[in-house]
Amino acid sequence: MRALFLHLALLAAQPALAGQQTDAEIAPDSPRASLERYLDLAREGHFDDAAAYLDLPPGATDGAVLTRRFKAVLDHYIWFELSGISGAPEGDLADGLPPDIEQVGVIPAETAVPDPVRMRRLDDPQGDRWIFTRITVESIDRWFDGLPNRWTLELLPSVLLRPGFGDLLWWQWLALPVLGVAAWLAGLVLSRVSGMGLNRLAARTTATWDDLLIAKLNGPLTLAWTLAVLFALVPLLGLVGPAQSLIHTSLKVGLFLAFFWALLRSVDVLGTFLLQSHWAQTYPASRALVPLGGRVVKAGILAMAVVGVLGELGFSVTSLVAGLGIGGLALALAAQKTGENLFAAFSIGVDQPFRVGDFVNVEGMQGHVETIGMRSTRIRTQDRTLVTVPNGKLVEMNIETFAARDRIRFTTRIGLVYGTSAAQMRQILDGFESVLRGHPDIWPDNVIVKFVGFGDSSMDIEVTCWFKTADLDVFREDRQEALLGFMDVVEKAGSDFAFPTRTVHVVSEAGVRR
Repeated sequence: MRALFLHLALLAAQPALAGQQTDAEIAPDSPRASLERYLDLAREGHFDDAAAYLDLPPGATDGAVLTRRFKAVLDHYIWFELSGISGAPEGDLADGLPPDIEQVGVIPAETAVPDPVRMRRLDDPQGDRWIFTRITVESIDRWFDGLPNRWTLELLPSVLLRPGFGDLLWWQWLALPVLGVAAWLAGLVLSRVSGMGLNRLAARTTATWDDLLIAKLNGPLTLAWTLAVLFALVPLLGLVGPAQSLIHTSLKVGLFLAFFWALLRSVDVLGTFLLQSHWAQTYPASRALVPLGGRVVKAGILAMAVVGVLGELGFSVTSLVAGLGIGGLALALAAQKTGENLFAAFSIGVDQPFRVGDFVNVEGMQGHVETIGMRSTRIRTQDRTLVTVPNGKLVEMNIETFAARDRIRFTTRIGLVYGTSAAQMRQILDGFESVLRGHPDIWPDNVIVKFVGFGDSSMDIEVTCWFKTADLDVFREDRQEALLGFMDVVEKAGSDFAFPTRTVHVVSEAGVRR
């Protein structure tokens, strides 16, 4: 609405601005100066003064009424471009009309030939000027009777028929928001009715995507119906040409936006349908491509919406597309990293080195993958910090995904004190293996318990096995139970766990140890 006010204000200011720019070249007794003065007086509501520019019959007393009706006729049919009206005192001598006659516009008629709106030169002792001809004045009532909004001009009080901001009458300004609210209420009702009809059609199918689509299209459908009702109601206002053209253009732009809004909602429905489809269940690695593809499609729809709206507003779409082609090369050079990250996002979606929610190790950085975006991937570390890694760099890194494992390895080295006998060692080895093989989560195919050597301060046993779990918390519980079992075995065997010690032998000068 603010744009409408500004545009109408500029339109209303055009005659004055045009006059200011060419004051030195426009004669005060020219057709253009007289027409401009008449329009200014009529817009300001000075109909008695403006009647001086009508060639009224002798003794006529309805000059103000004719002026008001004539203004309504001109507002409906003609929007004057004063720059096209002659500014010379004698008018345009090359128009094929008599020297003292000037045609300033035409009124559409029921016949093929429109009615001319003409002015003639009036020699007046108080100052020469141009006035509308007698034939033009006599046609005012006939033209006025043919206006579609004539009833409003006859029934409304005079205070509402005065010109307001933007050269619109006050009743038109008051009617605009009323029509907007009425159209919105009608749009809600029509949207509800049409939605019920669509739901009945969708109920006849076994698919679920159509029900979801109808629910998502409620907003765009309401907007479309509201704009359609406004298209039907706006002609009742009898707006001036530029205002009516601006509102029609705005309504068309609104329909474009409703259409592209519906497309964006449809992309969401398509993404939901694909994630729930048999295809997604069969190829789970491709699920991450759906949100990413949805973002790309939405970006394309928004680009088409911008081009369509600019074209409807009168901009040269061909020049715009050509400019985008030239500027696209420069943009591609300037946005190499952005393009690299975008293609890397698709590469991550296809290769599936990890998914959202996976616990990963990226070159020493461990954490859960929170989002895989078009530019970067965000990883929540174990310290609860959020690390953002550009996709272009991420695809070149070594990535370890813990979520892909089917079991977790447990390995440790246990040292026993020197003094442990061979029989005790065999008992301990058998006991360790029994503890592991008796655990319900153990992977039985690979249980390794071996005496591996004599260390500096201990007799070392190597233990390696796998637990059948991918949950780290469950693995910690299993590992704890195994270690506690090892303690029981060593205690029952009569041995003990070693700790780092060093024995120092001191030799005297006589060679006697102390």
